[in-house]
Formats: sequence, structure tokens, C-alpha cells
Amino acid sequence: MSDEPLTPAADVAAPGAESLLTALDAQLAERTAAWLAAATNAASPDTQLFARLIAARDVRHELALPGLPPQAWRALLERHFAHAVHAPVSVLAPLSALPPVDTREHAQFVETLHALLLTHSSTTVDANDAQCLAAIIAHACLRPDHLWRDLGLAGREEVTWMLTRYFPTLVVLNVENLRWKKFLAQQRALSVGLEPGPAPGCPGCEDYGHCVPDRH
Repeated sequence: MSDEPLTPAADVAAPGAESLLTALDAQLAERTAAWLAAATNAASPDTQLFARLIAARDVRHELALPGLPPQAWRALLERHFAHAVHAPVSVLAPLSALPPVDTREHAQFVETLHALLLTHSSTTVDANDAQCLAAIIAHACLRPDHLWRDLGLAGREEVTWMLTRYFPTLVVLNVENLRWKKFLAQQRALSVGLEPGPAPGCPGCEDYGHCVPDRH
């Protein structure tokens, strides 16, 4: 797989390391930089993305929330952050200490959205990375905010870049330019024969009434 950033559309550029850091608060920027310092290849756009996603949970002491089991965590670190073993303890929480993620109430949502995302996986990205990212996105949809904030990204444009890089055939279905969490929830419902509805985390979002006015 090429390390060159994928630019799916003229107005959606891959988020570079410098521009990403300037969009974050100081603590998140510092932790992101620490993960990139432990990176196998810090120039890789995929490594930069995972550094952002992990750092967003790391600064909140929520490394269990992306929903990755220990084996998947270890494999992800081996692929992208081979030098993490040499990083300060504050940068890398011991995986053995991570509590399990309790998603029993929304297990079907997480599992079916994960499966849907993978049916649209790009052939140009690492399949294991796609598996991890699908899990991270599905679990982020349980949080009560805009998807970009749930993921720790700087805005909708970065979510668009991420989804286009990893799940391009799903992105092109968003012909109405819906907000990404709403769109993913709708597509997930349709994929299992259900009436489209909000994601589990949507009711807690400040814009819930705007996105789902008939349910507000």
C-alpha cells in the first residue's frame, strides 16, 4: 500500500500532520505527537489517522472505548506504532489493564454497522486496518456528539477523507450530503431491513432536533 495520501475529491485533502496538530487543543496535540513519535512510519496517512483516533481516547483515559479487543490492539500497534514499547508509560496504557467495553444494549447496532462498513472496504488499504477502523467508527456512533468529535477529528472534512479512503463505495451513496453519523445509521438500518433511524448516541447530541425533527 502506498504511503501517498489518497485524495478522493478535489476539495477533500488528506489531513497532514502539521495541520492536524494545529487544530487540536494542547493536550491532544501533545499526545498525538507522542504517538507519531512511536510510529513505524510517521509519514503514512493511515498512521497519522490512527494516531489521532487513539490520542483522542488516550487523553480522556478511554482507550477501551474504540472497541478493539487486546489482540487487535496489539496487532494495530505492531503495524503502526512499533516503537510504542519504548514510549513513556503515560503515552501507552497497559493493554492488560483495559476494561472490557460493555455494548450489550447496542451490540446488534455495533455488529451490523461494523459488517456494513467492511462490505464497502477499499482494496487499496490494509484489510486489518479497515477492520479496526470499522470497529472504532461503530463504537463512536454510541457517543452523544457529532461523529467527528466522537472520533477526535477536526471536522466533517476529515471524516469524509477517512471514510472515502477506507469505505469509498459507501461514501458515494450519501447523495443527500447527510451528516455522517445519521447517514451511517440509516444505511445500517436499511442493510438489515429496518426502518431508518438515528444512531444510539444521536439523542444526546445538541443537533438531534435538527437532524431528526420528527423524533425530537
